[in-house]
Amino acid sequence: MLNLAIEIENLTCDFETVRALDKLTLEVQPGIVFGFLGPNGAGKTTTIRMLLGLLQPTSGRARVLGYDTQSQAAEIRACTGALLEHHGLYEQMNAYDNLEFYGRVNRMPTSERQARIQELLTQMGLWERRAEATKKWSRGMKQKLALARVLLHRPALVLLDEPTAGLDVPSANSVRNDLEALVASEGTTVFLTTHNMAEAERLCSQIAVIKDGQLQAIGHPDELRARSGSAQLEIIGSGFIEPVLEALRARPEVMAVQAQNGHLKINLSAQADSAELVSLLVSQGAKVREARHQSASLEEVFLTLVEETR
Repeated sequence: MLNLAIEIENLTCDFETVRALDKLTLEVQPGIVFGFLGPNGAGKTTTIRMLLGLLQPTSGRARVLGYDTQSQAAEIRACTGALLEHHGLYEQMNAYDNLEFYGRVNRMPTSERQARIQELLTQMGLWERRAEATKKWSRGMKQKLALARVLLHRPALVLLDEPTAGLDVPSANSVRNDLEALVASEGTTVFLTTHNMAEAERLCSQIAVIKDGQLQAIGHPDELRARSGSAQLEIIGSGFIEPVLEALRARPEVMAVQAQNGHLKINLSAQADSAELVSLLVSQGAKVREARHQSASLEEVFLTLVEETR
């Protein structure tokens, strides 16, 4: 069994005076959705192109499914699927013929190819419209067909660069549902870039955050939230007058306090005891109807990681 789907060691890529990737090192376990997050220009797309052997590193090394990206790029592209900035569809052709073409390119036997096309189009909800030219389709439908194209030859690894970018909410959610179901049923490893934190939190069991070509953090979403060292206590009630707020601000575990229209939001250190703070409020004369303790969201963690060195 393959130990690692992706292994990157000190990978560096320079474009003249710009360092797009700076000694990146990380590992991706097989059979998971791995989120690769970062702001625009962080080096995400550059990394994907290097993993596919489309760009050569300035220094460092990477292996994909056991193959070296510099000397075995053809082998890597044969056993992976990639959806980058373009969907790769021939819009004058219908949905079925698009997949038929790509199945032939990948030298899939006729019976296997036909069965797989029907399977994917059915799972994507596109089978009834297989004979339509894709130029008539919405962007969401094209993206679903592009995902089917990527998965057609049952690749062990799929690299997806912002697959739901620009889609409306129902279309994006539908693509996520399809991706989630297909990964679960086929055990494919997915290397996913996205700017949508809810999407990353829902799909990814491991996340790496990159900024200016450098790795900032890596771990399960829960681990990243825990490392942020912050949480929030939201309280609904009344009596949140200034002396009460001052008593809260005097506590060392309280980082910030905001009160508005019967809602009190308290930013806390991760080690704070919410029950003690609620008791303090009551002792100061405030009335508490509801209290909710929340860990930092993945979006908050991400913003902290990419902004803290600015």
